[in-house]
Amino acid sequence: MSLTQFLERRHVPYEVVPHDECFGAQHLAETLHTPGREVAKSVLLRAEHDYGFYVAVLPATHRIDFEKLQTFLGGVALELATEREIEERCPDCEKGVLPPFGTHYGAQTILDKSLTGEEFITFEGHSHSEAIRMKFSDYYAFEHPLLGEFAVAME
Repeated sequence: MSLTQFLERRHVPYEVVPHDECFGAQHLAETLHTPGREVAKSVLLRAEHDYGFYVAVLPATHRIDFEKLQTFLGGVALELATEREIEERCPDCEKGVLPPFGTHYGAQTILDKSLTGEEFITFEGHSHSEAIRMKFSDYYAFEHPLLGEFAVAME
């Protein structure tokens, strides 16, 4: 099932935003002329040597502080998932695309608190040329992510 079918079947309001092909959340923000703090990037993390996966969601302007995130998760060892693992989890997406819906991809979603102050969030849909924009409150109510502080601004 595609991401848009997943959202439609659950009556989650969203807007599809077509754009020129781009790679990465910062480039998406630039392409859409949207502040980077409103663009969510998703990172697939492997926990405890393949015993589970997390989708970490944070602003495009930030990076993960692995020490903070591991502490937040009770000391769980985390590693970045491989491109292949992302492809296996997200067969409905182009290579390298990971929308912020762990529930759709068999993973727990973890959201950085810095995104909670935004009215809207924008993120890659299923391709590098299509974004999805939705109210943050709708995203949060639908996805029910764990909420933590693990992102730090990039210098």
